[in-house]
This record gives sequence, C-alpha cells and structure tokens, in this order.
Amino acid sequence: MTSRVLVPMNGSEMAEKALEFALETYSDAEITVLNVIGVPSWHMGDAAGLALSGDLSEATETQTEIVFEPARELAATHNTEIKTIIGVGSPSQTITKRAEDFDIVVIGNHGSDLSSRLLIGNVAATVTRRSPIPVTVVG
Repeated sequence: MTSRVLVPMNGSEMAEKALEFALETYSDAEITVLNVIGVPSWHMGDAAGLALSGDLSEATETQTEIVFEPARELAATHNTEIKTIIGVGSPSQTITKRAEDFDIVVIGNHGSDLSSRLLIGNVAATVTRRSPIPVTVVG
C-alpha cells in the first residue's frame, strides 16, 4: 500500500500534471510537494536571482510560494491537503535523497520551455535511475 507520495514540482505544466496524477491515483495517501531551489549557476536564473537577493530566506519563500500555492489550489479541488517542503541544491540529488522517506516519487517529464525540458527531463531520468523507491514519470 502506498501511503507517502513525493511530488517534486517546479511550476511547470508537467509538474502540475504529475501532482494531478498523484492526487487521482493515490487519493488515500499523504502527498508531499517538494520544490528544489537549485544552486546558483548560469543556467538556473531563479537560483542566481535568489543568491543575489538581500534576504535569501524571504526570496526563497516568495519563489516557493509561486509553486506551492497552485499546488495547494489543485489539491483543494480534490478535497485534499498536501504537505510542502523546500530543498536546496541539485534537483536530482535532492529529490533522490528525500525519496528515502516516501513510498513512491511521481515526477513530471519536463518543463514547458526549452531549458526546462532539457534540465527537468534530465532530472526525471536521473531520479528514475537513482531513486531508492519506485518512480512514476508523468509525461
């Protein structure tokens, strides 16, 4: 029986589809949405912006609410509450490490723009290969 589901989300349409799938498929499970704030680099604009922010804690909270609020609203349409957690670092490594506390990971295949498709598609592939638990990729 699946009782704890981890859904990594980044604000993309595919991540939202993954949450929708988890809510429909595991309606009796505890669903936790994870938003990973990546380490600053040239290809991760949001993380670089956070690093340059005067108040990192406030900037991180603002960034994650952009992901968490729509996730909560979607869960509410299923009469479900979700838990939310924030991770910092490499998305695939953070997701894989957090997966140890869950029964399954439900992840979107890729984001909506080219850089997200390349990065997130790669994240989903890496999580699928390295996860200590089953992974469902929603595409």
